[in-house]
Amino acid sequence: MKVKQLSLFLENKPGALSRPVQVLAHAKLNILTLSVADTEQFGILRLVVRDWEKAKAVLEQEGFVVNVSEVVAIEVPDKPGGLADILAALDKDGVNVEYMYGFTLKEHGKGLLAFRFDDPERAVEILHKNHINPVRAVELFMRLEG
Repeated sequence: MKVKQLSLFLENKPGALSRPVQVLAHAKLNILTLSVADTEQFGILRLVVRDWEKAKAVLEQEGFVVNVSEVVAIEVPDKPGGLADILAALDKDGVNVEYMYGFTLKEHGKGLLAFRFDDPERAVEILHKNHINPVRAVELFMRLEG
């Protein structure tokens, strides 16, 4: 259900994004999805890899401060209103979406989004109650790595 996500603060300057990506490439760790949010001086790189513990360790060895959090991967019907229906179910029960971003996978008429909730356990419970099934981590990694 929940997937570990790594977050790194980066300076907003040339080369800052390439450095952690190169560290992971050198360690033979594949990035399954990522998101970059920025401010004028700093950015936040959020990413999902299969072996998050190894990724965290190699990034920290290179001087990065790495925060680990959980996101929930949810299949979203790729049609008008697909995301709106999921958000309506969450809104009805007062679940807050802090942010979300997409995976580069689309199959069987569905996209895949990573959601960060203020209360992931409750969010998963509400999703199940509304017949919306988050993708399990094992299944997610199998799909993304083919």
